Amino acid sequence: MSGSDGRERAALVGLVSGPIRRFEAERALDELAGLAEAAGARVVLQMLQERPKPDPATFLGAGKLASLAAACDEAGADLVVFDNELTPAQLRNIEREVGRKILDRTQLILDIFARRARTREGKLQVELAQLRYLLPRLAGAGAALSRLGGGIGTRGPGETKLETDRRRIRARIHAISRAIDEVRRRRGRLRERRHKAAVPTVALVGYTNAGKTTLFNALTRSAAPASDALFVTLDPLVRPAKLPDSRKLLLSDTVGFIDRLPHELVAAFRATLEEVADADLILHVIDAAAPDRERRIAAVHRVLEEVGAAAVPVVEAYNKCDRLSPDERRQLRDRRPDAVCISALKGEGLDELVERLSTRLRLDVRRVSLSFDPGEAGDRDRMASVYRHGRVVQYETRDGRVTLTADLPERVADRLTRARRTDAAPHPSDPA
Repeated sequence: MSGSDGRERAALVGLVSGPIRRFEAERALDELAGLAEAAGARVVLQMLQERPKPDPATFLGAGKLASLAAACDEAGADLVVFDNELTPAQLRNIEREVGRKILDRTQLILDIFARRARTREGKLQVELAQLRYLLPRLAGAGAALSRLGGGIGTRGPGETKLETDRRRIRARIHAISRAIDEVRRRRGRLRERRHKAAVPTVALVGYTNAGKTTLFNALTRSAAPASDALFVTLDPLVRPAKLPDSRKLLLSDTVGFIDRLPHELVAAFRATLEEVADADLILHVIDAAAPDRERRIAAVHRVLEEVGAAAVPVVEAYNKCDRLSPDERRQLRDRRPDAVCISALKGEGLDELVERLSTRLRLDVRRVSLSFDPGEAGDRDRMASVYRHGRVVQYETRDGRVTLTADLPERVADRLTRARRTDAAPHPSDPA
């Protein structure tokens, strides 16, 4: 019973239980509505129930479930989405009572990722997450699986395999895992190459729709797709950014995080998220105008811990500050004195942000004089590095050696100086 625009009509259900307060549940349901819209649905009904804990069999109480079925009939809902992860038994029981397709939050997010995946790597990672979610839910899922073949929660690279048996699904998971391991090795080799080039990498992270891609485009002069929608960036992008004084860094744009990001997705996208853990610096882009800003910040920190990036230094950029009043800006600066207030869309505060990145990455320039032997391959590589990363102000030759005086970024100067000391150190087998 899709609407006249062809979109499925969705009913959303949330629960106020345990430590969750009602206004938090309402905000979570609003976020679920955004996810449903991103999946292509039109929200026609929202429902909250207050109870001490979820019913183990039907999640909602029997009376509320009957009310939900009647409300869905009246609103003409095609599917019902729960703002929690449901057990296989709960999915079956609710579907039997309500008589409609039932999805939980995890399935909805997986569906959005399936819509957004464009590259082979992205599609493989989404399929892996879908199959890992499906495998423990195969037993007795007859009704839920019998209607597969169209609509939200059923699409994606793995949709033709959803009714296969466990053995075939495990074989497919194994094959995809091998392919993703190759992706991980390839990314590792690329990161090693970047480290050797001594160009620092900054990983942009943030809650979905915080404005990461808009900032990425502003700093790299790129045209990556950006819009006011959830999970637009799925496949990672790495682009060089040239600072006004010709210093260079690499910016990596990553998939947006979200509260309760499914573990299946974090595991499947580990090859991608390793870019964050291996970065020299994390630039955490925060939607300054979001009413639940602190909750979103905490959600990003949890994902960073999960992917092993908790120890990477962080610079916080509060984006969309143009939407704040002067008083709100002042309060933000008082609470977070180290944060940078910007508007990526309007270009405000970007100079301050670039300066903060430069300081944290030790890109400040100092003048050094380094002596090289052009007959040594290692020294020839290091001379090339001086020309590539710095500005040579004097070139001298004496007794077959070359001395370069150059203005170099601190990190490059330190690396070259350490390399010279290592080469000059006596080998243990040398005579005393």
